[in-house]
Amino acid sequence: MYRIIMLIIGYLLGSIQFSIIYSKYFAGKDIREQGSGNAGSTNVIRIYGKRIGISVFCCDFLKAALAVLIARIIFRDHQLIAALYAAIGAIIGHSYPLYFGFKGGKGVAVTVGSIYTINLLIGIISTIVFYISLKLTRMVSLSSMLLTSSVPICLYFLYRGRPYTCEAVILGCVIAGLTIFRHHSNIARIINGTESKTRAKNKGPESQIDPQE
Repeated sequence: MYRIIMLIIGYLLGSIQFSIIYSKYFAGKDIREQGSGNAGSTNVIRIYGKRIGISVFCCDFLKAALAVLIARIIFRDHQLIAALYAAIGAIIGHSYPLYFGFKGGKGVAVTVGSIYTINLLIGIISTIVFYISLKLTRMVSLSSMLLTSSVPICLYFLYRGRPYTCEAVILGCVIAGLTIFRHHSNIARIINGTESKTRAKNKGPESQIDPQE
């Protein structure tokens, strides 16, 4: 029962889409009709600037962290599994928000917030994976997918030999799968060799934004 409860709580919190709230109610235009059309912090940075974009990222990070914290507090005897279900709910809610027509973002900020709150070490490892990939490939999309793909691997090695290890790894695979699925258009461009890349730092801060994200 706690699995369903946390999935629902996570979904309801994840559905609070801060990029859409800001763009519709403060800027007067839906972010999903601007730039790449993605309701995420990268697109917000492109359209409204870094300050707003970083604020949206932080809000998305924190809503996921809140969902995971609720799980860990309420279900102390099942902290990890409850937290993973809360994370999955938050990612689905962010991607398919109940309050905004089920059209949301790709869930990277929410995933990162969830991971760090579930296990700080997994958060640090996944972030290192992200930056190594970004340094080598200069593709934000691929690096984001590798970030989440490291989660089930970390869960296995950090929690192996416990009664819930198998379920935890499966849930970690679900988290990775959600991110990969939401990046399906990026995957097609990567295969075709047309995926946008970040440019060198000396070409200005705007070079760090992937126009396809």
